[in-house]
Amino acid sequence: MRLTVAQALVRFLARQYTERDGHRQRLIAATWGIFGHGNVAGIGQALLESGPRAMPFFQGRNEQAMVHAAVGFARQRGRLSAHAVTTSIGPGATNLVTGAALATINHLPVLLLPGDTFATRPADPVLQQLEVPHAGDVSVNDTLRPVSRYFDRITRPEALVPAALQAMRVLTDPAATGAVTLALPQDVQVEAYDWPEEFFAERVWRVRAPQPDPEELDAARAALRAARRPLIIAGGGVRHSGGGNALGALAAATGIPVASTQAGKGSLPFDHPADVGGIGHTGTATANHLAREADLVLGVGTRYTDFTTASATLFQNPDVRFVNLNVAAFDAHKMAGAPLLADARAGLRALAEGLTGHRVDPAYEAAYTAAKADWQTRVDATYAVPAPDEDRPPTQGQVLGLLDALVDDTDILINAAGSLPGDLHALWRARSGDQYHVEYGYSCMGYEIPAAIGVALAAPGRPVWALVGDGTYLMNPTEIVTAVQEGLPLRLVILDNHGYASIGGLSGAVGAEGFATAYRFRGADGAYDGAPLPVDLAANAASLGMAVIRTRTVGDLRKALAEAREADRPTCVYAQTRTPDTVSGPPPAQAWWDVPVAETATRTSAALARDEYDRQAAQRRRHL
Repeated sequence: MRLTVAQALVRFLARQYTERDGHRQRLIAATWGIFGHGNVAGIGQALLESGPRAMPFFQGRNEQAMVHAAVGFARQRGRLSAHAVTTSIGPGATNLVTGAALATINHLPVLLLPGDTFATRPADPVLQQLEVPHAGDVSVNDTLRPVSRYFDRITRPEALVPAALQAMRVLTDPAATGAVTLALPQDVQVEAYDWPEEFFAERVWRVRAPQPDPEELDAARAALRAARRPLIIAGGGVRHSGGGNALGALAAATGIPVASTQAGKGSLPFDHPADVGGIGHTGTATANHLAREADLVLGVGTRYTDFTTASATLFQNPDVRFVNLNVAAFDAHKMAGAPLLADARAGLRALAEGLTGHRVDPAYEAAYTAAKADWQTRVDATYAVPAPDEDRPPTQGQVLGLLDALVDDTDILINAAGSLPGDLHALWRARSGDQYHVEYGYSCMGYEIPAAIGVALAAPGRPVWALVGDGTYLMNPTEIVTAVQEGLPLRLVILDNHGYASIGGLSGAVGAEGFATAYRFRGADGAYDGAPLPVDLAANAASLGMAVIRTRTVGDLRKALAEAREADRPTCVYAQTRTPDTVSGPPPAQAWWDVPVAETATRTSAALARDEYDRQAAQRRRHL
């Protein structure tokens, strides 16, 4: 079959499928693209020729945002279906790097197809080419190597066959998945070749669910039976494997409490008796108290990031040991833990089969149940709207409370950066396994709006909310145009606090005194302490095509959120938030996070912050 390389690739991708639990779906469900001279005549022409039924296409406005949209889609589809992203050469290709890093860190599949400079070098350099005097085979696409789980540059047509098959292998491997890059030189894209017809046959990639090793399984069961204060940490691997029900059954049968990472929150609904909420720096007092006293931690599908471990200060029991159920050997051996290398769902089911009749001490269960109830009382206080507050701007906690009162288990909330991830992790009551969508592996400002588009494409008909601060909104609002173009009724909530409030708070805590974190004019001394900037984010969103509802008070916001939830077009709810007082604000961080503080400084704030830093850092320990 004689086709160009680009035509062959599109035809190949349209015939790839995944299968898990007997359910088959397209592996590459659509392609995102922005066209330039490096891909318009190759991939662009191939997409035109293939038609939208063979390969649906979405027009993006920013290359990084296109990757975020693809990642949002893949996460919502449980990593069983993904999108491809095509760009031109040069800046279009390097704009992919941040999105690729986010995908790879979060183990979420996306296929990147950046154009590349001429393989045949008829003119050297060409437009947008990086010249490297010591290496003629380097291009800017090499920046994608460290953030891709697989990278290849297709310099000959026949090289596409093995490269495309390897790309599909990685995209569908639960332990290896992430960003996959096939760099496509612009001349090779349009080169014709006689392809074997077998290359275009339908191919089904069965997503593996490895079973645990019997000896590792026996050791894990024995450790759980022997533990007096066990704790389960649910990470993203629980959700990716579809293991929420298996986790719930194990916890219900044994009474072992379950804390969750940002990626794992929602693995159990908030009202499951064993769910004790988020763990670590942004976690609940209940979960962190259990972690400090735990003698055994069963980590399921978690990477043990510094937020989870409170920068290696959280697990204080000198006898604590770890068992790590993980599909990736790299993560299964962390914390010097006993590995249980397996799919999370398969491993949880196998553990439960060997723990029949075992249950934690009733006093332990009663204690964490009471502590959980106490924490919910603190959440209620943060969400509460006293009568005088009805006519005041809301606090961020009250915004979450209004949403909590409005949504049901079909709604999906998306966030990634600022102070919202912390409040959501500690306070949000997740009602379903996919309601809580907080990207905190890379915590990338600008993720929320494009990711909401991807989620809306993956879950049509469900209410999708993108929650952003003003700092995040200004980073990447461009895909609002795409949501309008595609008629996707996403709900955008902009919380305007006139600056980088989250990092401003951290700046104050580490002795930097909020330096350059407010959106203000320069004052008399040259610092950014003048009047707030006259930026109108609501008007900006409206100019990009959204319906916009401005609010001034809590009462306004309550009505606006309800109206937005029922809207059939992209709708923005804009609110300026106020700083809460110590009574109505969210509870303070329940565990430490290591952000190094200047060891010597002339300002008192930095010296005091260093004293506190040294006190906290003294609690760090290596788990060996």
